[in-house]
Amino acid sequence: MYTEKVMDHFQNPRNVGEIENPSGMGTVGNARCGDIMRIYLDIDDQQVIRDVKFKTFGCGAAVATSSMATELVKGKTVQEAMQVTNKAVMEALDGLPPVKVHCSLLAEEAIHAALWDYAEKTGIVIEGLERPRTDISEHEEEEEY
Repeated sequence: MYTEKVMDHFQNPRNVGEIENPSGMGTVGNARCGDIMRIYLDIDDQQVIRDVKFKTFGCGAAVATSSMATELVKGKTVQEAMQVTNKAVMEALDGLPPVKVHCSLLAEEAIHAALWDYAEKTGIVIEGLERPRTDISEHEEEEEY
């Protein structure tokens, strides 16, 4: 049912924890399934993500997608982090069961929410970034998987 990579990131999640005084922090959830994901970013003056941590309350797929998403944005610029989509997270994990695709959407939205917080704190505009949703279940049926 789950790929080897999903199981690895669930059993050995990377970048778990919090960052004190983060450059940006985003929290999103899915009211339908109860998953909640929080991503913390430490961004330097060149807009490079120096460190990233996450805390997730949810199923194994939610933990695995959080872990993979942090791996995909660490060391990247803010603009490069914007390119990390739910599809990129799923591909990096070698796929997710259809009923767990919403977990990858949570990961994408949590990254965007943290970037939004960073942009608001610093007064910058991040090209392509829209105000994040805090509950992805509201628009889940509109999303294309």
